[in-house]
Formats: sequence, structure tokens, C-alpha cells
Amino acid sequence: MVDTDRITGAARDLGGRIQGAVGDLTGSRRDSAEGRLREAQGTAENLYGQAKDAVRHAADRAHDYAEEAYDYAEDAYERGRHAVREGHDRSAEWPHVSLVVAGLVGFGLGLLVSARRD
Repeated sequence: MVDTDRITGAARDLGGRIQGAVGDLTGSRRDSAEGRLREAQGTAENLYGQAKDAVRHAADRAHDYAEEAYDYAEDAYERGRHAVREGHDRSAEWPHVSLVVAGLVGFGLGLLVSARRD
């Protein structure tokens, strides 16, 4: 969707170019100056509309990425839940590995707690 500022800016820019050209042809400095001013205003309005379009497009893309991430996380959660429900918990198969991992996590937490005191 094109922003209305882009459309009105392009129209104002074109009108300013025409007025400026007519002013140049007739020798009217006033029309020439007003035309150049309208042209500059139209260009600025068009650029503003382009910036709004770019921001809108970026926001739409961010929203799409967030939806995809949410769907992926939901699928991963369901796969994990299903694996645990079906008894595919690897900690029961390898209790020693589970103990080592738990010990490493505890050691890491202990380092974090003691590092904050210093």
C-alpha cells in the first residue's frame, strides 16, 4: 500500500516543476520561485511518505518473523511434551550423565553467586 504522502508529494513536485518552467518561460521570477518551492515541498513530502512506507514494511516483517518464531517454539514444545509423555526421557537411561549435568549446573550457579559478592 502506497502512502498518501507519496502521492500528494509527487503531485506537488510535478506541479512545482510545471509552475517553475512556466515562470522561466514567461520571465516571471515569482512563478519560478514559487514553483521551485512547491517542487521542494513535494519532494520532501514524497520522501516522508517513502520513509513511512519503509517503517510500515519493516514492522510487518518483524510481525511475520515473530509469528514464525512463536509457531516454531510451539511446535518444539509439543514435540518435547510428546517425547516426555511417551517415556523418551534420557535421564532414566543414563543416570550418571544426569548427575554430572546437575553437578555442573550447580557448580556454575555457585560461581555466579560467589562472583557477585566480590
